[in-house]
Amino acid sequence: MTTEARRGRPRAEGADARILEAAYAVLVDRGYERYSIDEVAQRAGVAKTTIYRRWPTRDHLIVAVVAKIQDEVPVTDTGDIRHDLVTYLEAIVGGLDRMRRVGRVVEPGDRSAGLVAEIVAAAARHADVGGALRGLFARRNALPLALLASASARGDLKPDAQPGLVFDELAGAVYYRLFITGEPIDGDYASRLVDQVLAGARTPNEEGT
Repeated sequence: MTTEARRGRPRAEGADARILEAAYAVLVDRGYERYSIDEVAQRAGVAKTTIYRRWPTRDHLIVAVVAKIQDEVPVTDTGDIRHDLVTYLEAIVGGLDRMRRVGRVVEPGDRSAGLVAEIVAAAARHADVGGALRGLFARRNALPLALLASASARGDLKPDAQPGLVFDELAGAVYYRLFITGEPIDGDYASRLVDQVLAGARTPNEEGT
């Protein structure tokens, strides 16, 4: 008795992982302007059609790469809201700084948002890219929002402190610097920002601090 052969080519094991790994490498090496699906396919060892079946444009693929990078940022609830927010924000700030540098030489005084600005522009050009980007942020932002909700439930935040607005203050300040003022967001900026925001949102302790 013979078994009928399965029709069509079997999906290559690990193809998505290889494609995303290659896509990230090309992004770092070439930047947005010189980004090539051809080179991604060559490095991943797959046909271009394999990539396009999953991600119809290079913008879709780049957003997928960013999602993979974001997913590697840990979010841990230790019970110390300042520590947890600083750790999270430092990782985000570091990632944004690396993203703005990919594929180009950043000279002193360079205030360009680089790849981050290109991704935002792509989201404005393509409704589905915009939807994917918003979905990415919604999924990732749920994690620090949960940290703030947990802190609120413990009584670490004032009763009128809304976790969503506290997070908006933190994220908004970072992206305002990145896109508008171009001021540095590295160094101790994350800890200073968290301290400033928590100064208005946190419940005073017994020492009044």
